[in-house]
Amino acid sequence: MMSSSFVKSSVSLNLSSMSTDAADQMGSANQPSGEIHVIIGPMFAGKTTSLLRRVKLESDSGRSVAMIKSSKDTRYATDAVVTHDGVKFPCWSMPDLSSFKQKIGVDAYEKLDVIGIDEAQFFDDLYDFCCEAADLDGKIVVVAGLDGDYLRRSFGSVLEVVPLADTITKLTARCELCRKKAFFTLRKTEETKTELIAGADVYMPVCRQHYVNIHVEAVRSVLKPHNVQANVSLDKAVVV
Repeated sequence: MMSSSFVKSSVSLNLSSMSTDAADQMGSANQPSGEIHVIIGPMFAGKTTSLLRRVKLESDSGRSVAMIKSSKDTRYATDAVVTHDGVKFPCWSMPDLSSFKQKIGVDAYEKLDVIGIDEAQFFDDLYDFCCEAADLDGKIVVVAGLDGDYLRRSFGSVLEVVPLADTITKLTARCELCRKKAFFTLRKTEETKTELIAGADVYMPVCRQHYVNIHVEAVRSVLKPHNVQANVSLDKAVVV
């Protein structure tokens, strides 16, 4: 039989080993705790404006900040995040987030306190980047992007980071047709691909009523020629 003193020693040794492993995984006690803040809404809701306001506030508080946007978005500038009303903030234009640390340099990255990400729906690696930056590196990450596309379906990886977030801000715009609160983005053209980067010439914010009404009419207009053709074919078949 094992003596009680041997069992106690084994338990103590195991607990000590577990504590050491846990401490190693958690890192230094001085490592600051990271945060993730998500800003979502339709186009023209002020997401970029809200993002810039938050990042500038952090910068004014003495924190080191960096802004990232997708290299796909070249509407206003290639080296700056720009709001629809022309407010600019210098940024890193990236094809993905995983290469940001290498692009900026490891030393510069380690000195960063806050990372802002605009047009986040275009980054497929958004979830992994946010996890690493906030959970492991102690960064404050502020994400702004569309939560839905023009068909009101989930757009990119933005909604995937919601479970990670400390805060979630859902913004609204003003319906271009009635000035009520707009929750959705309506595409004015017949283009059907999900990623179509454009501005007010292609998109407009609308309320639920106008989104539904316009889409019903659009579906009817698409189906109408097919119905007419089907009826003509049916008439010909009856005559023959």
